[in-house]
Amino acid sequence: MRIDWVKAAPWICTIGLFVVWELAVRLLGIAEFILPTPTAIFLATVEFWSALVNNSFQTLWTTLAGFGIAVVFGLGLGLFIGWNKTIYAGLYPLMVGFNSIPKVAVVPILVLWFGTGWIPAVLTAFLISFFPIVVNVATGLATIEPEMEDVLRALGAKKLDIMTKVGIPRSLPYFFGSLKVAITLAFIGSVLSETIAANKGLGHMMLTAQANFEVPLVFACLIALAIEGIGMYAIMAWLEMRMTGWAHRSGFAR
Repeated sequence: MRIDWVKAAPWICTIGLFVVWELAVRLLGIAEFILPTPTAIFLATVEFWSALVNNSFQTLWTTLAGFGIAVVFGLGLGLFIGWNKTIYAGLYPLMVGFNSIPKVAVVPILVLWFGTGWIPAVLTAFLISFFPIVVNVATGLATIEPEMEDVLRALGAKKLDIMTKVGIPRSLPYFFGSLKVAITLAFIGSVLSETIAANKGLGHMMLTAQANFEVPLVFACLIALAIEGIGMYAIMAWLEMRMTGWAHRSGFAR
């Protein structure tokens, strides 16, 4: 039986990482409250399995809710900004300035407006993830070759025709590519808010475990976040290949 090393490589690297981690901690005698072994993390996962699952689902749904709003809002705003060069030149600096504001500074304002709970987490996930979508969609529309526009106008095409028949299809690879970046940022946003203004979720669970010096549980939460992030990234990559496979020239599309 022939082994597909490309498909096996992620599993080999992941297992190898945990083996090296386990051996390094044991051989160097690192204390558990500084860096626990994968074995200790696994035992903590088993012990707090129910709480981990419940809080993981909480983080997942707030992340997906914020991400969904970001997709709708980012796609619409990206189309609007990329529709006209004047609009692009006027609004793009404002978007960059807004994105430069650390979102950790925005969370207290959201708490002041909406209180603690899931709403600040959803909004933080939205605020931190919509910018890549806006930028990529607007860039895809704004970078249509002038020569192509001139040819289409000479053939009688109007602005709407150029955008719908050339601009939007051209921006699709940018859009679906940005989803992979946006979904990982959405997790950062929701967990960031959960560590500040929530009573549920992996971020809140990590904060509680840290206060109780349950370091293996903190790492278990981190691994749960990594699994959710990898899973959602894989879904976005699959959507990208399904919807825009025609735009990739090689097997390194992902």
